[in-house]
Parts: sequence; C-alpha cells; structure tokens
Amino acid sequence: MNNALLVKDKVFPTIVRMAVPMLAGTFAMNAYNLTDTWFVSRLGTNALAAMSFTFPVVMLISFIMRGLGTGAMTVVAHALGKGKQKTAARITTHAVFLSSSAALCLMVAGLLTIDPVFTRLGAAGEVLALTRQYMTIWYYGLIFRVLHMMFADIIIGAGHTKAVSLLMVLGTVLNFILDPVMIFGLWGFPRLGIQGAALATVIAETLVLVGAFLFIHKRYHLIIFVSHSINRIAASWRRILYIGIPTTLSSILTPLSAAIVIKIVAGFGDSAVAAVGVASRIEMFAFMIPMTVGISLVPFIAQNYGAKRFDRIRAVRKGAMLFALGFGFVIAIVFLVIARPLGKLFSADPAVINILVRYIYITCFGYGFLEVHRYATFCFIGIHKPVFSTYLTVIRVVVLMIPLAYFGAKLFGIAGIFWGRLLTDLSSAVIGVIWTGRMLRKVAYNYV
Repeated sequence: MNNALLVKDKVFPTIVRMAVPMLAGTFAMNAYNLTDTWFVSRLGTNALAAMSFTFPVVMLISFIMRGLGTGAMTVVAHALGKGKQKTAARITTHAVFLSSSAALCLMVAGLLTIDPVFTRLGAAGEVLALTRQYMTIWYYGLIFRVLHMMFADIIIGAGHTKAVSLLMVLGTVLNFILDPVMIFGLWGFPRLGIQGAALATVIAETLVLVGAFLFIHKRYHLIIFVSHSINRIAASWRRILYIGIPTTLSSILTPLSAAIVIKIVAGFGDSAVAAVGVASRIEMFAFMIPMTVGISLVPFIAQNYGAKRFDRIRAVRKGAMLFALGFGFVIAIVFLVIARPLGKLFSADPAVINILVRYIYITCFGYGFLEVHRYATFCFIGIHKPVFSTYLTVIRVVVLMIPLAYFGAKLFGIAGIFWGRLLTDLSSAVIGVIWTGRMLRKVAYNYV
C-alpha cells in the first residue's frame, strides 16, 4: 500500500483532503472534554472546580506523550516521503515500545504525587478529595490513552486522516454513553460521581485503542512482529527523541503555563477557577477547524521535506497562516454573541458566568494569532528543526504569557490575566511568521 500520499498532488487540495475528515474528529475530541465537564457540572461547583484543577495535569501528561507521538509521526512521514515503507514500519514498532515504557513511568509517578501536586495548584478540602478520586482512576488507564494517541499520530503521518477521525468520533460516542451511566448510576450501575467520569474515559479509550491497532497493523502494515535488536531499537529511539524531546519540552510548557495561570486565578476564588476551566474547554471549539489544518501540517511538511519539495512547504505555510487569521476573526465575532448563553449551559452561578464571559470577550480576538504561532512551531518540526519550535514556545510562555498574567493580575485584577493572554497571542504570532520564513529560506538554500 502506498503511504507516501502527500508529495505529489496539488498542495491545497491535499491539505483539504486531510483536513476535512479531521473536522469530525476534532469536533469529537473537543466534545469529549465538554461532555465530561458538562456531566460533572451537574454534581456541583466543587466537582467542576476539581475538574478544572485536573486540566493542566492532564494536558501536561497528554502533551508529553503527544510530543513522542509527533516525533514518531515526523520520522515515519519522512521515511515514507523517501519511499522507505519497511523503515517506517520498523520505527513505528519501536515507537510503541518507547511510548509504553514512558506511560508506565508516568503512571507510577502520577499516583505517588497526586496530593502534593494538586495542593500546590491550590486545591484543598472537598475539591482536593474529588480531584484525587478522578486522577487515581485516570492514571491507572494512562497506558491505553498513550498507545491510542501514538497509533493515531502514526496514521496521520501516513496521510490517512479519515481513519483517525473515525476513531475520535467512536471514542466520543462511547464516552457520551458511559458518562451518565457511571456518574449518576443509571441502568443498575452504581453511582460513582466524579470517579465515573474518569472510568468512562478509560473504558472508551481502551476500546478505541483496539480499533487503532487494527487500522495500523492490518490495513497500513506499520507494525512488524520480528526480532528487534537492541541496536536497531536504540537507533529508532534516537531518531524519534531527536524530534520528540524538543517537541515534548514545547508541549510541556503549555500545560505548565496553564497550571501557573490557574494558580494565579485561584487567588480570586473557586468560582474564578471553575469559570476559567470551563472557558478553556469552550474556546477549544474556536480552534476546531484551524486544528484540522494544523494536524495536517507536520506530516505534509515532513513528507515533502523528505522529498525535498520546498516550494510546496512554503506554499502550505503561507496559505495556512492566512487561513488562521481570517478564521480567527470570524470566530471571535461569533463568540462575542454566544459567550453568555454558553456559560449558562455549564453553570447557574452568576459569578462563574460573569468571569467566563469576560475571559472570552477579551481573549477571543487572539484566537487566530494563537493558531499562527502553532503553525509556525509545526513548520519547524516538519523540517526537522524541533529545537527552534521549542525556542518559539519558550518565548510565548516564559517571556510573554506568565509575566503578563502575573503583572496583569497585580495591576488590573482578574481581567489583567485575560489581557495578558491576548497580548501574548499577538506578539508570538508575529515572531513565528518572521522566524519560520527566514528558516525555510536557509534550509532550502543549504539543500541546493
């Protein structure tokens, strides 16, 4: 089967062909988080605050594993761009060994550090107890999430986004069915509360993992059951980690900054924490369509980098960034209209709703610029310059976001945190556009 699909057809039809199927998948992925949040919100403000405290940690671990997945995806896509199917299959198999080992280490570390981590984030009393209940089950199911994420990234690297989208939709449907059953104790099942939300997630992800394995092994032939020498495994791991470690560091910075911002927000009370947590999930819908384009960028650029088609890389970079800005402006206008009705769906507490609405009103104008920044990091990863992707993320998070949130809170209260986020999005986008343009010219020149 030909898995090098991204180096021959016209650029934008190829991106559209990859992105459109992912629309259902990204909608499902965002609906997944919102489903959990909505059902848990029926348990009260404390349960909702507990879910909000879990968000940065869940993001942190997911982004660590997504970094490894992106490393594997990039290396596999590069091999496919060169027409080396057997090499791609070997790297995929070795990536499974790597991700499984990492997942087990993170599970043990996570279970041992639940209380100290969430206490430092600001959780206390009943909120901390609820957080502990959720995260204990979530950690035990971590390996299932990790493996299905890895398989999904590899399938995307081969250019087959329809399969991944189908798996995402399947997971969301299963979670939607299981959530009320396990949270509220329907159909004779015991009422588990917030623990039920975590258990529903683990079961849904386990079933999706089975489907992902069947796709990647039976259909795409990217798993091989032969003897694997230590030297070959080590060689594959070095190639994956060359991309994966800087990508993981970049990914870690995002949830770490979210955790720090949540800590700053916690100074304004549990209602503020609940509002920001819900708003963070709601705004993911603003990124849903741009995300489908972003998902396509790394494998497209990596395959064309392997084929030395820099003209196609430059074209996709420019088109994607213009699209992000245009779509971001449109979705900002939409969110100005629907922010308050959306807030009322998730809370009856006026304090929560008012903070949530203020957050969206301020930050929505940076959505398009945030996507431009993300696209810039994807460009660096696709051309095997992951360290520059990390540098760009460091500038966004360490130089801009955290200081602006801290001083914004000190000077202007909670609204200052939101204005700091907007200024961060605008500045990091400009830097990303300039930097990626210069790097692409340099890389293409060196290949001549």
